[in-house]
Amino acid sequence: MKTLPALSWFAALGLSLAVAGCNLIPPPAPDPTRYYVLTSPAPEPAVTSVAQGSVRIGLRAVELAPYLRKGVLVVRHGENELVFDDFARWGEPLEAGIGRALRAQLQADARVGRVFASPFPLDEGRDYDVLVSVSHCEGVRTAHGAAVRFSAEVQIVRPADGGESVVVARRVFTAPEVPWDGRNHAALVRALSDAVSVLSREVVAAMPAASSR
Repeated sequence: MKTLPALSWFAALGLSLAVAGCNLIPPPAPDPTRYYVLTSPAPEPAVTSVAQGSVRIGLRAVELAPYLRKGVLVVRHGENELVFDDFARWGEPLEAGIGRALRAQLQADARVGRVFASPFPLDEGRDYDVLVSVSHCEGVRTAHGAAVRFSAEVQIVRPADGGESVVVARRVFTAPEVPWDGRNHAALVRALSDAVSVLSREVVAAMPAASSR
């Protein structure tokens, strides 16, 4: 039986070790991160006998409570503990998502003619500007179960050319808390989307010119 030359033997040994080393390296683990966006419910079919409204709205940039700006979904434990899930993240800045969903819902309202997003065009007049400051947008777990919480302060302002704007309405909106299983983030986001939809109706109802139509 012939033996391999020493150099060939070492080469074969090195190749075997390299193959074995490749087999020992575990494959990369899949990324468990999930990304979510708020959605706008499909608008109800328009009634052909009702003309589109003429109220022109300027929607200013939405403001968030500082703890909501981390880019992840927030779950509150009790009243004082906040849990930030790095694997459940917003697919866009939350303030942009709320503004986008709110604008779509306002524009779908039969009483509204146009909705302008900030920065506003200089050649378009507005009847009202809307300022929204969100204080809660999260899931809540307590000893009695879990729910969805959304609340915001809304100001309706009548813009004035060359003068100070006038606040015509100020409301604190709190969406009815709906039950949640405490785990399903997609269900949490759907409930928060529904809350933004209800907020849009409250905004239009707070405008004197729109509510009389």
